[in-house]
Amino acid sequence: MATINKELEAKIRSLPDKAKLELIDSILMQLDKPDTEIDRIWAEEARNRWKAYKAGKLKTVSYEQVMRKHHSRWGQKRGQADLS
Repeated sequence: MATINKELEAKIRSLPDKAKLELIDSILMQLDKPDTEIDRIWAEEARNRWKAYKAGKLKTVSYEQVMRKHHSRWGQKRGQADLS
């Protein structure tokens, strides 16, 4: 198996970028199979969160607060300039 993996890796490295992206997309599509139980659980969670929000039981955070936190956490680490 290791030999086959090395051969595949060598062939993939020789592909043009567009072909690599198409291959990645194909592999991900095969791995991303729908799971009705997970979908059901997330739908229930979304309904519960919406009900809690409408009832005033959830603390909300503004877009500006989220972006400020994001920039302070990731902006410096990734070398990105703060665009705000």
